[in-house]
Amino acid sequence: MDFTEKILVLDFGSQYTQLIARRVREQKVYSEILPYNVSIERIKEFAPKGIILSGGPSSVYDKEAPLPDQEMFNLGIPVLGICYGMQLMAYMLGGKVAKSAKREYGRAELVIDDDSDLLKGIKKQSAVSSQRSAKPVTRHSSLVTVVWMSHGDKIVRQPKGFKAIAHTSNSQIAAMADKARKFYALQFHPEVAHTENGTIILRNFVFDVCRCKPKWTMHSFIETTTREIGEKVGRDKVVCAISGGVDSAVTAVLINKAIGKQLTCIFVDNGVLRLGEATKVEGMLKKHFHMNIICVDASERFMKKLKGVTDPEKKRKLIGNEFIRVFEEEAMKIKGAKYLAQGTLYPDVIESTSFKGPSATIKSHHNVGGLLKDMKLKLIEPLRELFKDEVRVLGRELGMPDEIISRHPFPGPGLAIRIIDEVTQQRADILRKADAIVLEEIKKAGLYNEIWQAFAVLLPIKTVGVMGDERTYENVVAVRAVKSVDGMTADWAKVPYDVLGIISNRIINEVKGINRVVFDISSKPPSTIEWE
Repeated sequence: MDFTEKILVLDFGSQYTQLIARRVREQKVYSEILPYNVSIERIKEFAPKGIILSGGPSSVYDKEAPLPDQEMFNLGIPVLGICYGMQLMAYMLGGKVAKSAKREYGRAELVIDDDSDLLKGIKKQSAVSSQRSAKPVTRHSSLVTVVWMSHGDKIVRQPKGFKAIAHTSNSQIAAMADKARKFYALQFHPEVAHTENGTIILRNFVFDVCRCKPKWTMHSFIETTTREIGEKVGRDKVVCAISGGVDSAVTAVLINKAIGKQLTCIFVDNGVLRLGEATKVEGMLKKHFHMNIICVDASERFMKKLKGVTDPEKKRKLIGNEFIRVFEEEAMKIKGAKYLAQGTLYPDVIESTSFKGPSATIKSHHNVGGLLKDMKLKLIEPLRELFKDEVRVLGRELGMPDEIISRHPFPGPGLAIRIIDEVTQQRADILRKADAIVLEEIKKAGLYNEIWQAFAVLLPIKTVGVMGDERTYENVVAVRAVKSVDGMTADWAKVPYDVLGIISNRIINEVKGINRVVFDISSKPPSTIEWE
């Protein structure tokens, strides 16, 4: 991996921070996220060719507003501020920020006043106001593009050296630039898909302003990572946690490429896996990569741990703890085993903790929420800085079959967090069968590869039904299907009614204990993809 071409993203708590890094990486330039209060020494050590300041929920005038070291602006490195990052730049460099008379959220028309450098390459369009009552902001010949806003403050005075380069009907300074120092700032979010020319803007910053070269690829990632794993492990052995998901499978194949027979994979049947999961995964990895795999049936052990537990966080941590216990017990049987490998991804870490900044904690993730303080094995997480879509690209680069790579994401705690109640063997069996029907029918309809994730959820309520002229009082299953790129944001998939009808009919007829099926039409945000 070529680390000479990289962009640093400073996190000020935006829900879109990870998207910024991902959009940069799409340009084959490495990007990493660090907390806003990282030291100047650490920034110099990272040696970025450009810095992007993320958005965030704060106001620069808040008592505890997150502020970076002022010295950052004296490093001679191009800086791009986004939303809060723009307000921060104005505030710290001598401008003035104030509350907007009217907050600006969602779609807005950006009028470009100076399209050089940062805003060049955007197609000329005619302005059509998104609000009938709004006063037109442009003349017919103006350069206009649709952007996504999310702010309550605005720039009322630019710092010395800056010039406004774009505006909206609500923000006269929606973008500004100090071309001499290569400082740029945007009031909108170029990283989200709703900003029509966002990719062009970020590409302009990365290539034209920062002069980066596209050298970061999965091929170079494989070369560097396998070398690093080999150097770190030496002659010791590694135990890899296989869960049945894409992440752990790619982790295993990558490490197998680095150290071969020094790797032993352990697949634990925790009692809350998908139907036929253990047999399917073991067969695929042995057939294609000739790996050492040990399958452990610990389902009864997990069920005892989960008895009486309904809180999702407790479920996650209990399952995470027990996974590690099982791995350590099995590892002790393997002479020379010193490391535990698992498929932790970037979103896993970000969603679990403010690991790299003040981003709000949503949930503790299965890969990072249950690690033991007294864990004897050292941890290896080669995918820790990758997004899910990058992992799929990596898997294909490693020669993995599409049967594995294209599998829908599956949480480490498995069906336990899709049973919205205490986990019992009976409930797990009911949900397992219903979930298998959902996936089977999605595949039959040719929708599997169009959908990011589809699954069933067993709800903690019962409803009245009629079967064979008899009254029933049984469980409700919710079907969840979403479309996404990286799991950070998602929208519900518009599954055809006839497919939903078949799924509902089969579940009610074939799965004893269910008499009602509902379909979840919530997006992320505000909902999460998983129910727990």
